[in-house]
Amino acid sequence: MQKKLSELQVGQKAIIISLEDEELVLKLLEMGFIPGEDITMEQIAPLGDPVSVNIAGYQVSLRINEAETIMVEI
Repeated sequence: MQKKLSELQVGQKAIIISLEDEELVLKLLEMGFIPGEDITMEQIAPLGDPVSVNIAGYQVSLRINEAETIMVEI
């Protein structure tokens, strides 16, 4: 099932499928958000922004609008 990264719950794991925002693609790729990579939602801030994910052994924080551009498969 495909979802946006921003729709995952804490502890939920997924695989990155694609990056949807042309302007953010290079930045996200440099941060390790590569299609096929496993990703886990680690934390969501009390007001929902930012979110923290674990990818390739690193913990990365993203703004919610950035997480909405990353498509994942559960």
